[in-house]
Amino acid sequence: MMQKENMLVTLNREIAKQIYEMRLSGNLVEEIRAPGQFVHLQPGYHCGTLLRRPFSIASVDEAQRELTLIYRAEGAGTKKMAEIPVGADVDVLGPLGNGFPLDACKPSEKALLVGGGVGVAPLFELSKQLKRKGVKVTHVFGFSDKSVMYYEEAFRTLGPTYLATVDGSAGTKGFVTDLIQSIEPEYDAMFACGPMPMLRALETYAEDKPVYLSLEERMGCGIGACYACVLHTADDPDGASYRKVCTDGPVFKVGEVVLG
Repeated sequence: MMQKENMLVTLNREIAKQIYEMRLSGNLVEEIRAPGQFVHLQPGYHCGTLLRRPFSIASVDEAQRELTLIYRAEGAGTKKMAEIPVGADVDVLGPLGNGFPLDACKPSEKALLVGGGVGVAPLFELSKQLKRKGVKVTHVFGFSDKSVMYYEEAFRTLGPTYLATVDGSAGTKGFVTDLIQSIEPEYDAMFACGPMPMLRALETYAEDKPVYLSLEERMGCGIGACYACVLHTADDPDGASYRKVCTDGPVFKVGEVVLG
């Protein structure tokens, strides 16, 4: 159930170049139902921003009542967000949206998790829960360069992890699609999150296997009221049929919506 809460900042640190890890504590954690859901933050007086910002939930610790976010400090708001001290509180709305379907893979089946940039973040909780279920997970991640890579070792504890960088400074030079073609991983379902060009490229892999994409989209309210994050449905690409990323997504099965 969605709720609004002032959550306590217990960690806020840089883990790669301009990539930050923020940990928040509060009762809202108890309402998280699926990996891939997100929260809508209003940092308030800390950042001087008016609109809330959506952030995927990277990890959940129910015992400690904590959730972890990964964000890139590149805009005015997120740069200020990086300065929020431990012990401060942040206005959080969530959990929001529909996450990845864990039942897409049965125990002993294989899942391929594909991420790009900060889109790698929500795949961490997904990988943990799939492995806990008995699913064999393989990770393929892409970054612009080595300086912005994060969580590599954490993912390796969950399953084989392959990396690509655009400049070749780590892993294979190129994009995740190049890497997938190179290693030809076996999988029963694919789960992905990252920039839109990457997701569009992954649509072609849905011909004989289910592929689920988590969309990174700008949004206003996060609860379906403002219609700022709508996408046309694939079966009516030019008509009035659409889906809202915030409430119908952010995770969609390939073939549901037209990727913008």
